[in-house]
Amino acid sequence: MAVALLSNIRSAHNVGSMFRTADAAGIDCLYLCGITPSPQDMLGSATKNLQKTALGAEKTVPWQKYARTADCIRRLKAQGYHICALELVEGATPYYDAPCIKTHTEKLAFIVGHEVDGLPATIIKKCDSVICIPMRGTKESLNVAVAFGVVAFEIAKYRLP
Repeated sequence: MAVALLSNIRSAHNVGSMFRTADAAGIDCLYLCGITPSPQDMLGSATKNLQKTALGAEKTVPWQKYARTADCIRRLKAQGYHICALELVEGATPYYDAPCIKTHTEKLAFIVGHEVDGLPATIIKKCDSVICIPMRGTKESLNVAVAFGVVAFEIAKYRLP
């Protein structure tokens, strides 16, 4: 079982892209935390920019909304999930070497954060492990939806039949 937490993602386009990728990679559920837009606004109306990029995946991938990322982490830990942050910080393991991704038996929840600020240290401390995508060029990071896709398909490589 693999799920993902989207923590304070501000762009509905990015979230829609992550829904589409989650569907393609077999991610079981998306947890939309903090300011992350959901497929429906508070009045139940469609979030058009999200739906435009999700192309229907917002209807096929289960999702839940949480006001606070920490509350979602706490709930998933209580259910036996290994919580893995995706962040380029000192000591992070390259995603392709991460034992938490390569295991077939462990429940895995990976977290991606805000497009500019990433994940705060307080959230990273609550995680069981931290993985990164090593950067070889001059830029320090990838677009969050692209980074999500890299990791989602690495997980799929080990977890799909």
